[in-house]
Amino acid sequence: MGTDSGGRLVVVGNGMVGQHFVEALRERDVDRRWQVTVFGEESRRAYDRVALSSYFDGAAADSLDLVPDGCYDGHGYVLRLDEAVIAVDRAARTVTTSRGRTVGYDTLVLATGSSPFVPPVPGADLPGCFAYRTLDDMDAIRAAALHATARESAAERGSAAEPVVPVVPVGVVVGGGLLGLEAARALRLLGLAVHVVEMAPRLMPLQVDEGGGALLRRLVEELGVTVHLGTYAASVVGTPEPAGSAPMLVTPMLVTPMLVTLGDGTELPADLVVFAAGVRPRDQLARETGLAVGERGGVVVDTGCRTADPAVFAIGECACVAGQVYGLVAPGYAMGSVLADRLLGGPAEFAAADTATKLKLLGVDVASFGDALAATAGALEVTVNDPVAGTYAKLVVSDDAATLLGGVLVGDASKYPSLRPLVGRPLPADPLVMIAPSGSGGGGGGAAFAAVLPADAMVCSCHAVTREVIDTAIAGEGLTTVAEIKACTKAGSGCGSCVPALSTLLAESGVTVSRALCEHFGYSRAELFDLACVHQIRTFSELVGRYGRGRGCDVCKPVVASILASLGNGHILDGEQAALQDTNDAFLANIQRNGTYSVVPRIPGGEITPEKLVALGLVAQDFNLYTKITGGQRIDLLGARVEQLPAIWRRLVDAGFESGHAYGKALRTVKSCVGSTWCRYGVQDSLALAIELELRYRGIRSPHKIKAGVSGCARECAEARSKDIGVIATENGWNLHVGGNGGFRPRHADLLLTDVDTETLIRTIDRFIMFYVRTAERLQRTASWVESLSTGPGGEQVNGLDYLRSVLVDDALGIAAELDAAIERHVGAYEDEWAAVLEDPVRLRRFVSFVNAPDTPDPTISFVTERGQPRPAFLGLPAATATPAR
Repeated sequence: MGTDSGGRLVVVGNGMVGQHFVEALRERDVDRRWQVTVFGEESRRAYDRVALSSYFDGAAADSLDLVPDGCYDGHGYVLRLDEAVIAVDRAARTVTTSRGRTVGYDTLVLATGSSPFVPPVPGADLPGCFAYRTLDDMDAIRAAALHATARESAAERGSAAEPVVPVVPVGVVVGGGLLGLEAARALRLLGLAVHVVEMAPRLMPLQVDEGGGALLRRLVEELGVTVHLGTYAASVVGTPEPAGSAPMLVTPMLVTPMLVTLGDGTELPADLVVFAAGVRPRDQLARETGLAVGERGGVVVDTGCRTADPAVFAIGECACVAGQVYGLVAPGYAMGSVLADRLLGGPAEFAAADTATKLKLLGVDVASFGDALAATAGALEVTVNDPVAGTYAKLVVSDDAATLLGGVLVGDASKYPSLRPLVGRPLPADPLVMIAPSGSGGGGGGAAFAAVLPADAMVCSCHAVTREVIDTAIAGEGLTTVAEIKACTKAGSGCGSCVPALSTLLAESGVTVSRALCEHFGYSRAELFDLACVHQIRTFSELVGRYGRGRGCDVCKPVVASILASLGNGHILDGEQAALQDTNDAFLANIQRNGTYSVVPRIPGGEITPEKLVALGLVAQDFNLYTKITGGQRIDLLGARVEQLPAIWRRLVDAGFESGHAYGKALRTVKSCVGSTWCRYGVQDSLALAIELELRYRGIRSPHKIKAGVSGCARECAEARSKDIGVIATENGWNLHVGGNGGFRPRHADLLLTDVDTETLIRTIDRFIMFYVRTAERLQRTASWVESLSTGPGGEQVNGLDYLRSVLVDDALGIAAELDAAIERHVGAYEDEWAAVLEDPVRLRRFVSFVNAPDTPDPTISFVTERGQPRPAFLGLPAATATPAR
């Protein structure tokens, strides 16, 4: 039977590439000519290994699952998990599994991937040493980190007579490439100080050049990771368990402290050692059955992914094509698509793979594409290195500077989507202009994306989707959202690095772009607000049932939660509303990077009594909290565990404080100077007005956070013009500025009114806020909202500020009374969310670290002392400077 005639197909491996191949075949094989059996040795279905470190960010294992519903529905497609193929009989065309099963095949596909490379380091087999490859590895690393943190916590307690000075739990990562930096991020998220050991003279030596590597090292070290370059792990030895160590919590293996000695003689005490020094193709089955393997491993295949045996194919990291093994997912996906085509009689061939990468490693953007290291003869390098901004950009071009060959971006990879598809093509502009920072006069990229990107340019390398395919889909299918492009073409559904390019192509396509909130609602946020308001809808279920579809997502649920809250729908943690909230709103506090929360009580206008200052100090002292005065004239108390929040709130509420809503998309602060009461330059009582405004608008939910400021004179000490709402005193009253912010795109506010009295000022601000809440889009700041207001009441094009003035002052839309009534309802219905939780036992139940042990603190959270205050232990202070945080 020919391989294109169908029959029994056995796939060995259910990793990312194996799963992609199965989906590609299923999509093409509409007649079900192939009966497919997939064997996966792990107990879990295929999952996203690229996003493994998100597992420590709080992502559930299920959220990494890659298998679509119905893929293995019994109609010719079967998935057998926790069952490895241990032998292949090519003569009999059978495989034998770890469960003793013998299964026949007509065609066999090896998709066994890679195994982590662990260097032959003495001691690498100690219980505290781990590979970084699977979710099981992640669970083992988490368990060891939990034990190490608990051990150090026990050591901190020590004895009163002879206390033990703690050492911050330390993780050593061997390998400074892509995988190594991902592992470093994972260990930091687990609360460890981290050392990265890399044999090469720079981090990510296969992807970035010397200049990019130097900046990358600096940025990584600024994040608290210690980097050791040009050396290696020479040995790992166990050391005695410290006195007072805690018993093992979650794993039976003995994990004791270790000492890692580097090749240059440096000794690193370590609680965990993670080997992330690369991978090796898993080609054992091929070797054992007599199939050829490459010089550096990998099952030798041709451009159709076929081995020397016409019934056996290999794809992904276990395959060797033209003498090369690829350790990236995009080439593996390309092989899977080629093989799916071949098995149905197609002519597809695997061409040169796109090895471009774009990742955020430890919070640092890194991208490389094409000939990033300028290996091409005569290649020229054009670089822009900005150490102040923390960015590095390099383009590699041909010797005549006419063709783009590759590039490296560190610190800012925003230009990657427009540059990568141009590799091998004529440069559309001067290369220096193409990587010049935006706003530098060079244009930050030159001509429009659509104008320079050829039709056959590969936009999505994961799924081999060209610009032509995307343009055809947009025009032919009437696509108006990125989500629709993903569903129709699969572009953007892999690593996601091409999503900005999809947005650009959509914007430049000339089609009418849908304002739909998400796939579950065909309405914009403003339209949903009106629907909920007019029809008095009070629950997400009712809204999605009447005007949407499905069960919602992490886009629409928080938006609807905000809409319902702004319409006065009761406490945000009551009933169905509680499940809609973002993490911060769900716990009425800001979650921090080490899993603790910050508590920010409201201090209207920054005015505070000595008694309240003392109360804040005592709370911080008693709960061992880090304190900081914020830029908004408040005091931030950081480091509270979730189960401590109600006790902290009780102390603050009893002292006269209330929630400052620092966690919500709501009014944050109204900053003020001391005004005419104290300042010799003040011309109005700015402090009294700031307090009045903050108390009036506290707690109002909005599309994005709102900040305000009131200055007592033109000297502008409250920096009012950098705020969403800025008020500046004049000799004759107040000037009102709107639409400013100090966020990602800083913008001065625009002058809306001049020399108005206090009553007119407050009435106009009332209407401004409520009109913004009613009409702005999801997560739209007031700055961009004001700029978007370009259509007047009669449909005419107007200046956004003029239009806003006509609505708020002249009542051009006839809605002023509605806006006034809405703000008065809010003022009348306000209640402190912290105090309301404290009075409700049902709401209080959610504030625990462990449901089955509500009084148990999270043992992974630990602190050290710096500048007299506690701070998270994972930031990487050298052990010698760490002291106990009491």
